[in-house]
Amino acid sequence: MPRTIWSGAISFGLVTVPINVVSATEDHSIRFHQYHLEDMGRVRVRKYCEVEDREVANAEIGKGYQLTKEQVIPISDEELRDLPLPTAKAIEIEAFVPLESIDPIRISEGYYLQPSGQVAAKPYKLLVQALGRSSKVAIAKYAWSGRERLGVLRVKDDVIVLHAMRWPDEIRDPAELLPEPVELTEDEIDGAMALMDSMTRDELEGPEFQDTYTDALAQIIEAKRDDRPLPKTPETEETGGKVLDLMSALNESVAKAQAARGEGPAKKAARKKQPAKKAAAKKTTRKATAKKTSGRRPRSA
Repeated sequence: MPRTIWSGAISFGLVTVPINVVSATEDHSIRFHQYHLEDMGRVRVRKYCEVEDREVANAEIGKGYQLTKEQVIPISDEELRDLPLPTAKAIEIEAFVPLESIDPIRISEGYYLQPSGQVAAKPYKLLVQALGRSSKVAIAKYAWSGRERLGVLRVKDDVIVLHAMRWPDEIRDPAELLPEPVELTEDEIDGAMALMDSMTRDELEGPEFQDTYTDALAQIIEAKRDDRPLPKTPETEETGGKVLDLMSALNESVAKAQAARGEGPAKKAARKKQPAKKAAAKKTTRKATAKKTSGRRPRSA
């Protein structure tokens, strides 16, 4: 069971839903420490007080805001928890909107909101059912870690999920990153659409959606531990720095994607030829029937 990150309530008009916040994701990355390479001694970061010129423990360290060079305003964790904000103790729902209206670049990490005790069961289920039937998401404000944030509430498998959101002024304008204007032909656009069709999937399952970086790193660690040769890097196709023709690259990509899914040209050609065979068979039948009919003698009266 993941630990509780924050406890409070969802405020939904006059309805209050007590909740506990737990992380919705897990980090499986391999972590490294810093070592002195000469003797592999652990290198640690020590915290020193500039005034007393000595190392200080975490218990002696707090937050402060530098007002001027000479004046620092100390801020305690208790003062941050007791900020004069309605969102300091609750996740305040401000509006309901269609999910499609939110730019995905604004959506950040996710958290599960767990109902806190039996008293929360009914209002929690009420919000779950209402969100599910409306096909909308809730936009809420909340204050964590010394700042007020915006978030999206949605439902996943009957559990409410909170996604942190970035404020509009936190999103950089991408206009300056655009290249010089270029022209595209309809064939090139059709080729890109064909490539998209050949790469379309119903769900994100399969080896291509697995974390191969962490697996490769684990192989290196195991090889070094067992004093074995390091695994070789798989060979990749090189273009040699040449600028490829866009249409050729698209056509080749479509062919590779179709081959990977067992939909090569041979299979398509076989499918196309089938109706022709049936048509030829029909023609032969018609000819044979005509011959039989013409060869019959009229019945005598």
